[in-house]
Amino acid sequence: MTEDDQFRQPDGSGAEDETGEARAEAEQAGSPEQRLAALEAERNETRERMLRVAAEFENYKKRIRKEMAEGESKAKEQVLRDVLEVVDNLERALAVDEKSDVKSLQQGISLVLRLFQSKLDRYQVKPFESAGQPFDPRKHDAISQVPSPGVPPGAIVSEVQRGYNIGDRLLRPAMVVVAVGAPASQGGPANGSDGAGNEDSEK
Repeated sequence: MTEDDQFRQPDGSGAEDETGEARAEAEQAGSPEQRLAALEAERNETRERMLRVAAEFENYKKRIRKEMAEGESKAKEQVLRDVLEVVDNLERALAVDEKSDVKSLQQGISLVLRLFQSKLDRYQVKPFESAGQPFDPRKHDAISQVPSPGVPPGAIVSEVQRGYNIGDRLLRPAMVVVAVGAPASQGGPANGSDGAGNEDSEK
């Protein structure tokens, strides 16, 4: 037998190696019960992870609601402090000696009004003009309509209550009186002449 024949002669070692690898893979795969237990463990882990995420999200929502409520409370407190400052000045005006003249009282009220307007400016609350402007239902409330010579129909004749904007948004519409066209003439004299003609024909 040559050396090549000896080299080619199977000794069974290769088959044994393949069998050992297959056995190892089978052992790693485990029995059906083991695979089921692994899947259940994975499911439980996923469920716990989802529960933790849900709990964290719920805590996040509670924290956001609390922060929003605190922000609203602080904003209200600031507005109310500014209003109280105006109230203080009004009380001082009322506490003035009754012998004070009307002019002094008017001056006091004027000072309070300017203070109030400065507080409104701080919150970007500003009035807008309406008299002489075309009626706009988005920012005007018409309380009446009147014929007004010289004013085009649909224009605002007078302003009963001022409207206000806060920033670029409408805070309160203005209450206004709107002009309408003059009523059409009923032709009274023409009717009278017709009546006279009828009387003559009857005679």
